[in-house]
Amino acid sequence: MTTFLNKFFSLPKELWNNRRLIWKLSKNDFKTRYAGSYLGIIWAFVQPVITVLVYWLVFENGFSAKPEMFKSGVEVPFVVYLTSGLVPWFFFSEAVSQSTNALLEYNYLVKKVVFKISILPLIKIIAACFIHVFFVGVLLLIYFLYGYGFTPYLFQLVYYSFCMAILVLALSYTFCSVVIFFRDLSQIVAIALQIGMWATPIMWSITRVEGTVFETIFKLNPLYYIVNGYRQSLFGHTWFFQDWQLTLYFWVVTILLFAFGTVVFKRLKPHFADVL
Repeated sequence: MTTFLNKFFSLPKELWNNRRLIWKLSKNDFKTRYAGSYLGIIWAFVQPVITVLVYWLVFENGFSAKPEMFKSGVEVPFVVYLTSGLVPWFFFSEAVSQSTNALLEYNYLVKKVVFKISILPLIKIIAACFIHVFFVGVLLLIYFLYGYGFTPYLFQLVYYSFCMAILVLALSYTFCSVVIFFRDLSQIVAIALQIGMWATPIMWSITRVEGTVFETIFKLNPLYYIVNGYRQSLFGHTWFFQDWQLTLYFWVVTILLFAFGTVVFKRLKPHFADVL
């Protein structure tokens, strides 16, 4: 038990001790990702914006999507409802994709014995945070332009963004370790993300399956907690601790995923350099 706890807490300790290096490498990763292209980092923002516009045009004009009504009595136009779900999803999708291939991309650092390779997935996640902060700003701009006022609940967006980052970090240690030995995992993760987007109530409301077994199934998805949390912070006027069962469930699942990822990473780590 003591050995397991040492392994579990060793990763957070390494991340904290190397926090300055992580920040520096994250900024460098973000800058160099689009180096060489004419528009540079602008491309990081173009694709998500176009995606939101396409979904908005298709669902609101093609399928005549109606405004959503929250229990707080707030009616939300579909474009605002859609954006509030897509913003956290963009962060999750980008961070998972990038962190999965972190060790492969930085293979020259993996081969260095003295380098703490445990920080590499977090570098990708923080780089994705830069884009996420921008889109949270866009989301808030749309929110205020539609006439919604400031409420203390908006501060919860920071909490739910933190939840997302920890969840991705928990998944990334398993994914980035296994992908070195099984390269097809990158494609599997990409397909899983496509399915996950529709399995999470982003472009549809959970109220459509309320009272059925499907509601319970969809709520087992940890991303439901985060996407729903963003919307509750904006329109639901609900604190995260008020739904303590779902909050407890999310953190138990996330901690278990992190513990599993830690064990996998530690056990496979000695073989990384040989395979790469």
